[in-house]
Amino acid sequence: MPALDELLRAAYKTELVLCRRLMRNQGLAQREALMQVLERHGVPLPQLLAGRAQAKAEEAVRKALRRQQKEEALAQKRADHTNPTAWQAWFDGSARPNPGRIGIGGILRNPAGELFEHCAAAGHGDSNQAEYLALIAILEKALQLNAAPLIVCGDSRVVIDSLRSASHAGTLSAYHARARALLAQLPNVTLRWIPRHRNAVADALSQRAFGDAGVSP
Repeated sequence: MPALDELLRAAYKTELVLCRRLMRNQGLAQREALMQVLERHGVPLPQLLAGRAQAKAEEAVRKALRRQQKEEALAQKRADHTNPTAWQAWFDGSARPNPGRIGIGGILRNPAGELFEHCAAAGHGDSNQAEYLALIAILEKALQLNAAPLIVCGDSRVVIDSLRSASHAGTLSAYHARARALLAQLPNVTLRWIPRHRNAVADALSQRAFGDAGVSP
């Protein structure tokens, strides 16, 4: 049976109003009242919840893309002299919980503005492993598309700083080695750390991966 927080995330504002009315008029608990409201659609509740979760995840990606495009336009006006002939890439990885299930996301944009998205579940691990897996996936995609020159942006200092120093020990060493091997095959790659708010599209794609994999947020 779905938990209350899952029902609340799925419900629209009008449905929440109806829920409160049922609670007031019939003395129902919030969860029971909300289930009654949602079941009025005549769609099996698990199917309804899954569909709305996916729709909201996709809308989050669209909003993040619009927000990031606006921020990039402002950055251009502030004389952010990005090579107009370069490909650009963003990556992000998430773990739920940490460690836990991994979702990765990334986006490539060619000089003409065409976008190539990546969004996938990637097993289990911690947040640093998730970030590395997201970078590896986007570098593999860049290699397939012959993306060069390439500017790669991410909000993980662990990943960006370790790759700049060309070393990483411990549990991340294998991921580091794989990323370095891919970078060696891509000519003229620049790694750039960016704050999280400028990585909204990749973050939204990594979150959408949980929905794509059938994993509850």
